[in-house]
Amino acid sequence: MTSEASSGSRRPRSGMLRRRSPEEDSTVLIDVAPEAEKDHTYGSTAPTSEQSGHREAAGRVGSPSKPRVDFVLVWEEDLRLGRQQGGAGRDETDTRGAWRETFLDNLRAAGLHVDQRAVQGENGAVHYVLLRAPWAVLCYYAEDLRLKLPLQELPNQASNWSAGLLAWLGLPNILLEDVPDVPPEYYSCPFKVSKLSRFLGSDDQENFFTSTERHQILFAILAKTPYGHEKKGLCGIDQLLAEGVFSAAFPLHDGPFRTPPEGPQAPGLTQRQVLFRYWARWSQWNKYQPLDHVRRYFGEKVAFYFAWLGFYTGWLLPAAAVGTLVFLAGCFLVFSDIPTSCAAAPITLRCARSAWTAPSGCSPVPAPWPREHSAGRRAQGSHASHSRARPRPQAGRLFDHGGTVFFSAFMALWAVLLLEYWKRQSATLAYRWGCSDYEDIEERPRPQFAASAPTTAPNPVTGEDEPYFPERSRVRRVLAGSTVVVMMVAVVVVCLVSVILYRAIMAILVSRSNNTLLAAWASRIASFTGSVVNLVFILVLSKIYVALAHILTRWEMHRTQTKFEDAFTLKVFIFQFVNFYSSPIYIAFFKGRFVGHPGNYHTLFGVRNEECAAGGCLIELAQELLVIMVGKQIINNVQEILVPKLQGWWQKFRLRSKKRKAGASEAVGQAPWEADYELLPCEGLFDEYLEMVLQFGFVTIFVAACPLAPLFALLNNWVEIRLDARKFVCEHRRPVAERAQDIGIWSHILAGIAHLAVVSNAFLLAFSSDFLPRAYYRWTRAPDLRGFVNFTLARAPPAFASAHNRTCRYQAFREDDGQYSPTYWNLLAIRLAFVIVFEHVVFSIGRILDLLVPDIPESVEVKVKREYYLAKQALAENEALSGTNGAKDNYSQSSERSLGPQPTLPGGGQASQVPSL
Repeated sequence: MTSEASSGSRRPRSGMLRRRSPEEDSTVLIDVAPEAEKDHTYGSTAPTSEQSGHREAAGRVGSPSKPRVDFVLVWEEDLRLGRQQGGAGRDETDTRGAWRETFLDNLRAAGLHVDQRAVQGENGAVHYVLLRAPWAVLCYYAEDLRLKLPLQELPNQASNWSAGLLAWLGLPNILLEDVPDVPPEYYSCPFKVSKLSRFLGSDDQENFFTSTERHQILFAILAKTPYGHEKKGLCGIDQLLAEGVFSAAFPLHDGPFRTPPEGPQAPGLTQRQVLFRYWARWSQWNKYQPLDHVRRYFGEKVAFYFAWLGFYTGWLLPAAAVGTLVFLAGCFLVFSDIPTSCAAAPITLRCARSAWTAPSGCSPVPAPWPREHSAGRRAQGSHASHSRARPRPQAGRLFDHGGTVFFSAFMALWAVLLLEYWKRQSATLAYRWGCSDYEDIEERPRPQFAASAPTTAPNPVTGEDEPYFPERSRVRRVLAGSTVVVMMVAVVVVCLVSVILYRAIMAILVSRSNNTLLAAWASRIASFTGSVVNLVFILVLSKIYVALAHILTRWEMHRTQTKFEDAFTLKVFIFQFVNFYSSPIYIAFFKGRFVGHPGNYHTLFGVRNEECAAGGCLIELAQELLVIMVGKQIINNVQEILVPKLQGWWQKFRLRSKKRKAGASEAVGQAPWEADYELLPCEGLFDEYLEMVLQFGFVTIFVAACPLAPLFALLNNWVEIRLDARKFVCEHRRPVAERAQDIGIWSHILAGIAHLAVVSNAFLLAFSSDFLPRAYYRWTRAPDLRGFVNFTLARAPPAFASAHNRTCRYQAFREDDGQYSPTYWNLLAIRLAFVIVFEHVVFSIGRILDLLVPDIPESVEVKVKREYYLAKQALAENEALSGTNGAKDNYSQSSERSLGPQPTLPGGGQASQVPSL
């Protein structure tokens, strides 16, 4: 077999960069000898059990007489559009047709079998291109892609800490369920044709490669096959899909997901049916996820997402329990707290929007905004007013009490432990799934990068020449893209300011209402509607920015798909962080801080700055969090349930109507590729990860204001797991199985959020809560807190009182002349000291926990060391047999001459328990 594209990996090493020659831009061609094909006719598309006693070949539907299909391309032809098109439209259609034919010709030249089918209708047709890779092509690309194939079977080592704990305690485990057809584990190594006989099942060429491996090979060919000049970007199936040349490109599912009418027989279930029955059904909400089955069918990347989601959901259980207890304690304090218990206090004058009065030893009740207030006079604070309606401030005690201090510290340590134990879980899964060194050694350059890179350079790990883009040029592009990100963040800030102005103006308008109830709750109404407007801004800006981030990340020329996704993820998360958290941050740390005092109120664009409502800013922050967090969850879940059903119904209706018009009978049944084309395209995992990470931020960063956030997150995630599982198994086309080493940059983002949560909650408790002022008053004045509200009120300056011939009070620690009082400075020192102590204590305990909990379990470390030792032993034995004494730094060359592929442990480390290797 020969290949022009492979020449870059087989050229002599060179330490210098060089310009890629035009010949290297040509298509990937493989000379397949006719004799290599004579024994490989189209095989069965029916799912079979384990092949050669080792691995199961999945993804084939039908009887043995039907052709094996590795990948499907689809394009639709609209005859009515062709008749109506003018010259320009017809030229575009002709261009797409030429691209399509060139692409298919190049696929044939690459050695693929291309079979075209069509479903004709009156006004159009749906064309299906069925692709199959023969044995020679599979072997060539498996070696080129460094696919890891099994050398020796091992017993399945899956375990669950909760299952082990319950078994040790002798308690029944309702979460445990026996799932049939458990995938075995293997010692594996990168495939080499020259060492074919040493791999398991090598005598069965038809089933040697599993369906997921065949899909990966086919997609790699599709991704780098050109349909024009590569330097112009005319390369790969992704670009053809974007240009509308093809409508879809997907591998086939493993038959229907529902079991046959005669009843489920576990040995006869396909992989898809096993996943549906034991994972994707709603009745499985209280069972462990079969992650090994998910990994076998969908690949490591999808399996890591569901492993993280299940792990995070399990850890939400203790957080939700403690948060609910803290909330119930707040409910009890609402009725027993002295400063907020005097609801029948007499009403006197108030200063503009903040006047208070209190009888001796009793808390006052805030008065609402006056109806007669005008925007202009309010901005100047020119008069006092009064009213007889009073909203109750007791609601603030639901979240503002001593229990929130404990809960904030608890959640900070909870986040640290969650991430530390996830590192252990991730390392264990990466070891078992054989992908511990995927990013460093195995991952190949992106086809789009390879087509556009101007030079080649040796890979520092493998020593092979690979496409190279200068790092300095990439840094310049990243910096340029960062300016666009900053500009979009500025747009979010502008939207936040507009929401602030909306709240102020809406509060003024509602306070003028003749309806007493509306006037009394003007502040709450303005705050709630402002939250809804902010949510609309969030959703609209998110759609715009995600599309922009895709363009910027492609322009930055990242080498591998992992680095590309990490860069894209970081851009979008920075924007979404500001987008979703800007309003809660404003309420928590800025609202009511820059109001001024009677006679000297501060304004923004002529509108007086907002103040916190009667219960304080903490209750408003809790309301904001619930609107954004719970509202977003409800919207997302409704979209994920209803929108796919509507889209799927429309797709089926559209395609089947064409078939009926053509006179085809539905009784004949659908081909597998037709049934799968009626499903929705799989759009990846980015949105799923983003949803969970933003939720993690709401659960940790502002948990002091809303102890119920973990409970709402837990309830949502119970639904989310099965909803996403059902989406992958039942509603979406099968994605190409992708390898991954972990959850990527999301783990670093989660760690950053956990650290930010400590700082955020420290400032929230110190400056937005009444916890420290109450403690200060209890220590210095009255242990029973009688008179506390009067302690927090200041009198209007004499000039303001004489100008209006009356006095009033407002919430602040100020002297009569408007200057800050000594109590203000004492409390400021206490608050800053609290922030420093809280942060240092929590960070210190978190660091200790980090040191006590190793990132990699000891059992995994022992296995890695054992297998590394065996690899060295195997190397020494083979060197002795071959008579070579090469130095260890030339291990890769000597092993390729004498050993072939070096065995690796399931986690990617070097290993061998096969002495012959």
